[in-house]
Amino acid sequence: MIDLRPFNTLGGENHGWLDAKHHFSFANYYDPARTSWGNLRVWNDDTIAPNTGFPPHPHRDMEIITYVREGAITHQDNLGNKGRTEAGDVQVMSAGTGIAHSEYNREDVTTQIFQIWILPTRTGEKPSWGARPFPKGERSGQFVVLASGLANDNDALPIRTDARVVGATLKAGETADYPLGKDRRGYLVPATGAVEIDGTRVNARDGAAISDVEVLRVTAIEDSEIVLVDAA
Repeated sequence: MIDLRPFNTLGGENHGWLDAKHHFSFANYYDPARTSWGNLRVWNDDTIAPNTGFPPHPHRDMEIITYVREGAITHQDNLGNKGRTEAGDVQVMSAGTGIAHSEYNREDVTTQIFQIWILPTRTGEKPSWGARPFPKGERSGQFVVLASGLANDNDALPIRTDARVVGATLKAGETADYPLGKDRRGYLVPATGAVEIDGTRVNARDGAAISDVEVLRVTAIEDSEIVLVDAA
């Protein structure tokens, strides 16, 4: 039911300005056992030095979700979109038929992000970008949908795929349930803290690949901030 992927087993590379850890095969890191989890293709744990970042580069046919853990990220693209997303908030980009964008840490402090790529179920559409704040109080003690391509998630940022990105903040000892469903796959990473799932401890920045569970029950061992992808 749970495949624990400790942080120290992740692939990655330190580029100086960027210290990147990869939960799945990416760039120069390849592990045939870790190429995807359902339609979840990429989960990168990026630490970006102050006043550096990713220069303009293209994407197409991918749903890209950025969850900011510390600091802030400034987005700009060839559609004219520009925005600054702060810690705890989320931005999404539907690459669609093609988009070029840059992502810079314009701050004087280090920025840490999770960058999540999910394969789209709809292609051939115009690219788009959006961001919104998700105050941690709204997800205190419970899971809240941050981005979704599923029906009835009208308050979430829209993505063009059969998946959800959800978040929760739990105090030590608190438990939260998420109705995953046995036909779905979950991938959970604590941004901070440590949690327990079915007797398995998951520490900060570890990955937990979850399957064959109707209701996912997460108990915080420490005060924790959690991100979960509900994948097809």
